[in-house]
Amino acid sequence: MRRRSGFGIFELVTGALLILLGVFSAVKPALALTTLVYIYGIAAIVMGAADIVIYIRVERFTGFGPVLSMVMGILSVMAGVMLLVYPGAGLLTLSVIFPIWFIAHCVSRLAHIDHIRMISGAGMYWFTLVVNILGIIMGFVMMLRPLLTLAAAGYAAGFYLLLLGVECVAVGLSELGRRR
Repeated sequence: MRRRSGFGIFELVTGALLILLGVFSAVKPALALTTLVYIYGIAAIVMGAADIVIYIRVERFTGFGPVLSMVMGILSVMAGVMLLVYPGAGLLTLSVIFPIWFIAHCVSRLAHIDHIRMISGAGMYWFTLVVNILGIIMGFVMMLRPLLTLAAAGYAAGFYLLLLGVECVAVGLSELGRRR
């Protein structure tokens, strides 16, 4: 049996947390928005840290993609910290932060998708591509309809976080997460 790399374990843990957060959001959509602000602040920090780890792990092998991952990771961590420190501002800007966060994370994941294809194969490549394109579309729809974002934040975010969690678990279990 091949051992998991640190990257694979990190992706598995991130995926499990995102799946739990997605289920929680989908089951309790009417939960107070303040609680959601705190939960999504933590999730943004975790996902931003994951993007930064990706940069650190693959920057020497590829060109522009990991730099974009690093920038998006930093922006995601900053958005998460802002949500935790200023929850009142998070409530007011929730309809703008969610779409930007979704779009930023998806762009970051798509920036290193060729690396995923090279290591994990075509199946994981297509799955990652579809999930992240859906996330970008969802982000733009939420930007165009901010009231819809607030009304359906729990459902939309829950569904998307479930997809992201499944993707992270799949990447963690794929060849990308195995120690060579």
